[in-house]
Amino acid sequence: MAKSKDNKKGTSDQRVSKAVVSRLSLYLRELSRLERAGIETTSSTKLGEMLGFSDAQVRKDLANFGQFGYPGVGYRCSELISTIRQIMGTDQKWPVALVGVGNLGRALLGYRGFSNQGFNTVAAFDLDPKIVGTEIEGIPVFSLDNVDKIVKEKSIQLAILAVPATAAQEVAERLVEAGIRGFLNFAAVTLRLPEDVTVIGVDLAIEMEQLSFAMTSRIP
Repeated sequence: MAKSKDNKKGTSDQRVSKAVVSRLSLYLRELSRLERAGIETTSSTKLGEMLGFSDAQVRKDLANFGQFGYPGVGYRCSELISTIRQIMGTDQKWPVALVGVGNLGRALLGYRGFSNQGFNTVAAFDLDPKIVGTEIEGIPVFSLDNVDKIVKEKSIQLAILAVPATAAQEVAERLVEAGIRGFLNFAAVTLRLPEDVTVIGVDLAIEMEQLSFAMTSRIP
């Protein structure tokens, strides 16, 4: 295993599959767990075993972004964590807006996993006058009518969309006009937005369908 090189981050024109990016997140999670346990080094074999991947898969995934590791040592957990965070863009703090403060939105405002990974929810938006002007989990709730001003003031580029499916397209277009360029979309609808806007959809019903299929396909 070659010694780490300086080009630890993929170039801007590099294309990798969603599957590779998903596995990077899993590697980061396990490496962080090892670091918290006081384990300083690991190997592609051990990392793969923890996640059910082959050592070749681990090395191939990381090779998309450079050469990492040390002969006779393997990967230094802290260094690889730092490298993957650079690759994923989570070595910086991202101010985030949450739009739609219903049951799901409130639950997401209380979720601490986002802030632990560098995603700081700094504003929430809703149309309900009963909650506009209040704070939920310490996060101020603004009227969607003020989205342009708040997005600019707080330099927000990312938004979590937790509105009803019937309103999602219109609300998303409004947010794009305000300057949002990335969405985590919990609405059960496919958004049609400009090509320079990134959308990651999270449909829990679809995930349950996938689970159901996996269980059903194992039945003789």
